Amino acid sequence: PEPEPEPEPEPEPEPEPEPEPECDNGKYAKAIHLSLLFYEAQRSGKLPANQRVKWRKDSALDDEIPGGYYDAGDYVKFGFPMAATITMAGWGGVDYKKGFVKACEWENYKSMIKWATDYFIAAHTGPNEFVGQIGKGDIDHAYWGRPEDMRMHRPVYRITAQRPGSDLAAETAAALAAASLIFKKDNPSYAAKCLKHAKELYNFADKYRGVYSNSIPDAAIYYKSWSGYNDELAWGAVWLYRATQNKMYLNKAEQLSNSLGSPEELSWDNKGSGVQVLLAAITGKQVYKDRANQFCTTVLTQKPKTQDGLVFIQQWGSLRHASNVAFACLFAHDKGLLANDVSAQAKRQIDYILGDNSKKFSFLIGYGDRYPLKPHHRSSSCPLTGTCDWNTSNSQAPNPQILKGALVGGPKSADDNSYVDSRQDYVTNEVTTDYNAGFQSAAAFLVATQ
Repeated sequence: PEPEPEPEPEPEPEPEPEPEPECDNGKYAKAIHLSLLFYEAQRSGKLPANQRVKWRKDSALDDEIPGGYYDAGDYVKFGFPMAATITMAGWGGVDYKKGFVKACEWENYKSMIKWATDYFIAAHTGPNEFVGQIGKGDIDHAYWGRPEDMRMHRPVYRITAQRPGSDLAAETAAALAAASLIFKKDNPSYAAKCLKHAKELYNFADKYRGVYSNSIPDAAIYYKSWSGYNDELAWGAVWLYRATQNKMYLNKAEQLSNSLGSPEELSWDNKGSGVQVLLAAITGKQVYKDRANQFCTTVLTQKPKTQDGLVFIQQWGSLRHASNVAFACLFAHDKGLLANDVSAQAKRQIDYILGDNSKKFSFLIGYGDRYPLKPHHRSSSCPLTGTCDWNTSNSQAPNPQILKGALVGGPKSADDNSYVDSRQDYVTNEVTTDYNAGFQSAAAFLVATQ
């Protein structure tokens, strides 16, 4: 007879699974949840099976580089603000991952980052070549309808050694370096890929100097690089130092930082104050702490404020400006960098946005009982079926699709009453991917530290 098979060893008893932690569903966690839905509504390209915003479908599949995000209420893929969005949103995940985890949104957050970084990697078509824009502003803006129905010509604009764009390449390097830190633990091979492209793009930025909006003149109409490229060269170097710990990048950032001062904003265009804040955190040097303190104190205590306490920095995207500063200064306070404690004023900006104001009005669509109903945003203004055109745009009816999680522009002066919920008012009521980035990071900070 066949010998008896060896008895299988008794399996080790399975350890009791750790109980799933309850999700934080407080106000800031809800804000994170909604904000990530907004980014899904902005997706270009072939949508994944797990797409949660169901009224959006595949679009712009014929773009030379499919994917990435539509910029705002339109369908141009502007590379510069897209990259700045991912660096600002990435900063939140690098330093306050705990906020996304507590809100049970870490997987959705990583998808939000990767939707852009996949596009950046594909757009990096040669060591010294990068696709910086797809779609032309005026052709795109002449169309009101769904992205799925677009048939207009979508030209492709790139930067090269002959037509450089140091600001665009270095900002994209910063975004990819931040992404490499986000994916390091969960997806190390993807993190390495992000870092490889970040280093190459930074070299391109540094070696072939030039302002990207001179090389892509159409971008100059909408997203001109007003501050030049030194702030992005410093910012990209700071993020590459964080990702690599290579002192070469830190030295470069420190040298460049002296020319940047403490600009009284932090935006898709100007990262100078972000550089000072991160250098203060990395090096502990007093010179950077002083610049960070000057930035936070000046903006949060000396700028004009509305009656309800919104810091007013600029009429375009006033809430985005306030949120970006709020996040950078909450981070700076958390790291012990500030002589003056402005954390209450910083947090106030986020609370104002979420309806802690005299009108009890939330500027984040879908949050609370009262929020914008008519954002300047094409796809959400369209019915699910049937005609969508300029008559739709001009209608006074609310957008039929609720653009959950979008942060609108906000008041256009230091007067709470200067906000208008009108599709025709693209100053107060347009939405853009970069409007949400610092806000989402601030919400993650508040969930992580509360």
